[in-house]
Amino acid sequence: MIITIITLFPEMFQGPFAHSIIKNAIGKNLVKINFVNMRNFGIGKHKIVDDKPYGGGKGMIIRVDVLNSAIEYAKKMYKTLDKYQKIILLDPTGRTFNQKVAFKLSKVKHLIMICGHYEGFDARIKIYVDDIISIGDFISTGGEIPAMLITDSIIRLIKGVLPENVITEESFSTSKKQAFLEHPQYTRPKVYKKYKVPEVLLSGDHQKIADFRKKSSRELTSKIRPDLLKT
Repeated sequence: MIITIITLFPEMFQGPFAHSIIKNAIGKNLVKINFVNMRNFGIGKHKIVDDKPYGGGKGMIIRVDVLNSAIEYAKKMYKTLDKYQKIILLDPTGRTFNQKVAFKLSKVKHLIMICGHYEGFDARIKIYVDDIISIGDFISTGGEIPAMLITDSIIRLIKGVLPENVITEESFSTSKKQAFLEHPQYTRPKVYKKYKVPEVLLSGDHQKIADFRKKSSRELTSKIRPDLLKT
């Protein structure tokens, strides 16, 4: 899989992408991550990428001509994958990102993600993208951190990055009929202060343990995320 991130701040990704699962996936050649600096397509000597909003208002808006030039460049980087590319705009007005979306995106051969900044994008850029995604009902300073989160959640779903049983038993697993939260987990010590590990987990009875985990998963979901049960 190839992931290309269009951003004004590519240096922000150096730390998060140089460790742990993402680093290992890159080392195994299971994924390649590129960065396209939007500033390179800026206007004039000062490489201007934004301007004041028509109609007035606070902040600056990223220009559609600058951003679309960056998109076209990213697409041409892997022209042979033209039919297998997907362009994602990271914006609060998009549909909410979740595990099902992550699973679908992990199957894309070349994923292009666009990180916003300042007050947002010229709305006309939405003509040139395939999807608009939000990571939740809140506002971040820019799209870089959302892009990191989405990249991490996608890469760990790519075949060969993690053992298969790891991703199938997690919260929101797409292998389950319903996206329950994962059951509580325990390890040593058996007793910490007055708090004990549930006896059934020490019983060695695999069926009882499986039933206990299933029941715990449902109870936890019902208590914390009842909306998942409705869907």
